[in-house]
Amino acid sequence: MSGARKILVTPPNFDAAAIGFLGERGCRAVFSDKAEGALSEADLAALLAGAEGWIIGPQAGVTRSLIAAAPSCRVFSRRGVGFERVDVDAARELGRVATIATGGNEDSVADEAIGLMLAVGRRMREQQLALLAGDWSIRVGTDLFRKTVGVVGLGRAGRALVRRLRGFDARVLAVTPRPDIEFCREHGVRVVDLPTLLRDCDYVSLHAPMTPATRHLVGAGELATMKPSAILINTGRGGLVDDAALLAALRAGTIAGAGLDVYEGENDPALKQTALDLLALPNVVGTPHSAASTREGLARTNLIAARNVVAVLDGDDLPRDCVVADGRV
Repeated sequence: MSGARKILVTPPNFDAAAIGFLGERGCRAVFSDKAEGALSEADLAALLAGAEGWIIGPQAGVTRSLIAAAPSCRVFSRRGVGFERVDVDAARELGRVATIATGGNEDSVADEAIGLMLAVGRRMREQQLALLAGDWSIRVGTDLFRKTVGVVGLGRAGRALVRRLRGFDARVLAVTPRPDIEFCREHGVRVVDLPTLLRDCDYVSLHAPMTPATRHLVGAGELATMKPSAILINTGRGGLVDDAALLAALRAGTIAGAGLDVYEGENDPALKQTALDLLALPNVVGTPHSAASTREGLARTNLIAARNVVAVLDGDDLPRDCVVADGRV
């Protein structure tokens, strides 16, 4: 593909359909021999030489210095919806575009949230560990059917979860800064404040974005207000929950269990042990920030990320909710 526009792709599982789309639009996908998380900033700067776009996974940081070191790279396209590791101010000030793959993975995340609710509520991990130890006694779990479920954040993933909860005849409470009145009315969602939601719910599922205002949204004080039978689910962002406080609450029996896909220790080595201590508890079911990583979810987000790159390079309009920084004049 002589003359094709170079696009660096660093996340794993970038499928043939997305590669083919780039090729059809005059782009050439290039890959690294190293895993994204093992790439230093110097490695990335070298890989970005001559690249006009970069499709990025969850383990690469897009820093001001890296953006400045890649003058040909016009668009930084996250495969996913989190952009905490992208310096959006620098992208804007240096005349670049930063995008996310909105609309690709919320159904996968909502499925995982339901799965974690069922797994923790039915004590599946505890029962399997007991079976492996030769103990075939029954450990009584709890239903999701007709329970009160709190959804913190009614973005795409939160709304997808609400739609699924209708199949369980659940009563849904929600915390959201901008209520969609029509959606809430259609799905029987009652919008409340966070203290009410935590106090009244049997399951609490977090889907808020990570911002300075939402850091440690659920800490020791909040956990203390929950029912002893309540279950906390976090498929949102590590940092929404104070993991040390959650560990203490679970050990003390303040709440019954937790289902976790994200952790504070993901990006902070000092907090890694807390995450491991949580995962060691029999009433915690954990996954490695993989809620969005189904075959179908990745295929959708790969293609959205590729489309965002091509739209910028071709001067076409971008979906408004995919743009997190636009420094073009």
